[in-house]
Amino acid sequence: MPATKTFHYNSIDSTGRKTKGTVEAANETAATHMLRQRGEVPLEMFEAGQGLNRDLKIPGLGNRTKLKDLAVFARQFATMTASGMSLLRSLSILEEQTSATSLKKAVGEVRTDVSGGISLSAAMAKHDRVFPRLMVAMVRAGEAGGMIDSALEQIADSLEKDTALRGKIKGALTYPAIVLGFTFVMIAGVLIFIVPIFEDMFKNLGGELPGITQFLVDTSHNMGWLGPLVLGIGITTSVLYKRQLRTSEDFRLTVDRIKLRMPVFGPLLQKLAMARFSRNLGLLLNVGVPVMQALAVVGETTGNEVINIAMRDVQSAVRDGQPMSSAMRLHKIFPEMVTQMIEVGEESGQISQMLDKVADFYDREVDAAAESLTASIEPIMVLVMGTVVGGMVICLYLPMFTIYQNIQSS
Repeated sequence: MPATKTFHYNSIDSTGRKTKGTVEAANETAATHMLRQRGEVPLEMFEAGQGLNRDLKIPGLGNRTKLKDLAVFARQFATMTASGMSLLRSLSILEEQTSATSLKKAVGEVRTDVSGGISLSAAMAKHDRVFPRLMVAMVRAGEAGGMIDSALEQIADSLEKDTALRGKIKGALTYPAIVLGFTFVMIAGVLIFIVPIFEDMFKNLGGELPGITQFLVDTSHNMGWLGPLVLGIGITTSVLYKRQLRTSEDFRLTVDRIKLRMPVFGPLLQKLAMARFSRNLGLLLNVGVPVMQALAVVGETTGNEVINIAMRDVQSAVRDGQPMSSAMRLHKIFPEMVTQMIEVGEESGQISQMLDKVADFYDREVDAAAESLTASIEPIMVLVMGTVVGGMVICLYLPMFTIYQNIQSS
């Protein structure tokens, strides 16, 4: 009889609650099978004394895999498995073709684990900074239902749509970002190179500078230390902000609430969150993930803490026998249309299909909102640049009138 080993695990039980503990089994595959028989979905598993198989990560320096690279990987993986190619052969080819360093390394380690008898989902779960929880959960459900190729196809479709949505949002924000960056560079250039020239001219002509012009001159004098100070404050604030986002749930919740209340951007971010939420939940339910477990996973994969908190309340309500749609109506983040569609899906037994339709609707809404945002921001940015340039010109030429009056009076 083979010797047993002790494995530590983190899992989600049949009620959607996270659990952790240890299990005795011959290998990781057997341990995973034991948890599934108990109605639990393993999220992480590692042999006692070894710890999780994770590389050292430096926060904020781009360790996560880009969504575009992950979408390409998922599509190629889905195509290979659908054509009948074995998992090991598919992973070997993907490891050779993938150019992203972190993804390439993770795929190689996944292939090694799978060849050693570990399930694909368990091997992928070890690399939580490369493969999202949604992807791991769908692969696990596909393995349990014997339809891993179908699960990979749906993962690829989801990642491609998410990539397209993010691309449209970035496209809408690229123009204002470039204009703002150019404006700051122009202001710095004027303060460093132009203002000193006018200052020398004013000194030669005499006269007292107006307050606003004197402010520009003083700012120009202080650029040597003011610029690095502003840059240092910006970098420090960014690092602290990212650290708080990772470690503080209350901070994430506050930030996401502020984002959703922002004029112009708030409605767009809500539509984006609804599209991602509907698609992810629909995919999980479609591949056979139990409702409670799907709600636990989807709350953490939408990228919005407001929805994550709402999903916890929905879980509790569903656990008590209430319909999902009724619990969602108590949270303003979900529009009435979304809850109505889910209610219809619950009554007809086609909730995943209804969620797919909701996702498609909000995909189109995000497209329209992004185009509208671009069209509305362009004149605003032109006005901002004109105001900045015009204001600085007025500040620099304002002393001319005083100097001219002095010359006339003399």
